[in-house]
Amino acid sequence: MRIGLPGAETLHGGSLKTLLVVLLSAFMFQLLRTVGLRAFSMASETYTSGTHSAAFVTCPNDTVARDLARGIVEQKLAACVNIIPAIKSIYEWQGKIEEDNEVLLMIKTRSSKVPALAQYVRSNHPYEVAEVISLPIDQGNPPYLKWIGDIVPE
Repeated sequence: MRIGLPGAETLHGGSLKTLLVVLLSAFMFQLLRTVGLRAFSMASETYTSGTHSAAFVTCPNDTVARDLARGIVEQKLAACVNIIPAIKSIYEWQGKIEEDNEVLLMIKTRSSKVPALAQYVRSNHPYEVAEVISLPIDQGNPPYLKWIGDIVPE
């Protein structure tokens, strides 16, 4: 039996089956990898990439940074907030290049809490447009990542 594929030579049934197996394997690889990693993670109590996030918020001064950090932890929106003083931000705002001294918050939380964290910051931050960005945590010290999960409820 010969089967014609558009733009390709005709293939015998066996060659077509081989091609289909290769294509399906390639497409299924990511799905199978993800399922396998999650199953292994549950069985061995290892970390699943992306469960937690590090979020970043800039503040105009130390007082605002401390107030936001304390509120974030008290509200159980994060397990820990580091306050990093004396950063310099250069950015465009309303058509002008601005340069400001700021304070950076580095926030460790569950990825599922990032929307609530962003809402809290927007509601309590003095900036018209508060910076709230986050990155998923791919790897880390397992006891530390477990601690984040223990402190921050789902």
